[in-house]
Amino acid sequence: MIDGYYIKKIGQNRGAPRVWLDRQTERAGFEPGQRFDVVVQGKTIVLQANPDGSRIVSGKKEGDTTNPVIDINSRELLALFDGMSSIRVAVQQGKIFLMPLASELKKQERFGRLREKLEAGDPLAVGSLSHGGGVLSHAIHSGLKASGVENRLAFANEIREELLEHAAAHNDAWDENTIAFAAPLQELAFDERGIAEIPKVEILEMGLPCSGESRAGKAKRGLEQGEAHPEVGHLVVGALVILSKTNPAAVVFEQVPTYATSASANILRNQLRDMGYVCHERLLRGSEWGALEDRVRWCMVAVSEGIEFDFDQLQPPGPSEKKIGDVLEAIPDDHPSWSNMAGLRAKELRDRAAGKNFAMQIFDADSDHVGTLTKGYSKVRSTDPKLRHPSDPSLLRQFSPKEHARIKGVPEHLVDGVSASVAHQILGQGVVYPPFVGVGKHLGESLEAAGSGRRPARRSDVIVKHDDAELSTELRIAALAAEVVAELKKPNVESSTYFGRIVAADKDVFIMDVGRQSGIVLERETLDRTPRLGENIRILYRDGRAVVESQAKPVQLALGL
Repeated sequence: MIDGYYIKKIGQNRGAPRVWLDRQTERAGFEPGQRFDVVVQGKTIVLQANPDGSRIVSGKKEGDTTNPVIDINSRELLALFDGMSSIRVAVQQGKIFLMPLASELKKQERFGRLREKLEAGDPLAVGSLSHGGGVLSHAIHSGLKASGVENRLAFANEIREELLEHAAAHNDAWDENTIAFAAPLQELAFDERGIAEIPKVEILEMGLPCSGESRAGKAKRGLEQGEAHPEVGHLVVGALVILSKTNPAAVVFEQVPTYATSASANILRNQLRDMGYVCHERLLRGSEWGALEDRVRWCMVAVSEGIEFDFDQLQPPGPSEKKIGDVLEAIPDDHPSWSNMAGLRAKELRDRAAGKNFAMQIFDADSDHVGTLTKGYSKVRSTDPKLRHPSDPSLLRQFSPKEHARIKGVPEHLVDGVSASVAHQILGQGVVYPPFVGVGKHLGESLEAAGSGRRPARRSDVIVKHDDAELSTELRIAALAAEVVAELKKPNVESSTYFGRIVAADKDVFIMDVGRQSGIVLERETLDRTPRLGENIRILYRDGRAVVESQAKPVQLALGL
């Protein structure tokens, strides 16, 4: 049992760190002139009363009173706290404990755990909050695997038990050891028995319910603030409790764009900062990743201090040439799902006459996009997207669950075996899949780089901000290389072979890390294909031309230099 708990800043005096203890000394029962010893126990320094101790408590005169103080001004004694600005101080009678902040210890623990797993080749553990049918979880899982980072779902929390059961059977992010927590998030977070069973993870992903923050959700309940929603407005609190327990190296959070300006988002940002994370935010558009549904989501990735992550380096592939017709099932023209939807058309006319800004969204097979399909799509509402019949424009139908999945780029097997209503709920409350695969891959590359102690592959800010007229080709290449390697060499383009990783890229120039802080510059016009940023490759030069071959593992060899 402690008698006091304090946070003390580490000062500086005569070029050495200094910890000044006044009230803490008195609280522990020390008197001026009393002797004590300094004992190091692991990551704790103990000041322990001892009549034969090697140190003496000082006194500071204040009026007629002399108060006890202990002044530790020593680089050697305080080496345990190098790089820290504050420490914890706990007191008992006759003892004072100096310890790193809990946030510092957690930061060290999660980073060490991450590095150990990556070095051993063990899969990273992932936790999922508000799991739903696991669309976000599967996207992050797939992206991490694409980066070469093996991972497994350690636990999933979801209020609906049937969705967890379905995900366990159909979602390959799960394995036989994944723990299912079928409970309200806020109940789990404050259940001592339940939270004790939640394991530590390297990545925590979550997409808290958005009904409190979405425009429709606010309008339906007349809410001025999303936090006022009685069912989901407070879930960020429970999420932070579980985040603290799992102590991940990285957090992936997605929500509707308006959430970014909410009080909950500010609480999340500030608390993550105080826990030793750096937050990165970006809006992700489905169309930028080639999806037919241009749903926009706000994404926050928080990484532990010391891990490099940069959303500006996440480059979407851009819109695709895909049409709605490319994702349609072979449903016959005379299938009963086609209907004139007379009731909905009549409602559209009534809404228009009443001055309401509601209209039916009707798309054809030749359309290059589709409106957002929500979790309530199976209710067949007037404003939800409809497909027009290929030969009879008076007929319409709903998109099927498989088509819904394809529109969002979601693997169809994630909604196999459930009713159309549940499938639309899983997909509608999920995410457009490809952008979050990209996030997972980009995050995996950042984690792998941190675990190996090197910088992640990146695009050069210097190059992006200059065009050819402002910066010569030589300077462009030098600026690009300087960010990722210490020495740059030209390849022998007549006859040579190189192994390495593409660590930087510009429009027509690539830097390949061939080991020992050395790199070679590759010019696009000499290559038979464009290598990907972060890809491990082998380059075979013959007579000025090069063949690019992908390698499963990096090879720490440099041939031909």
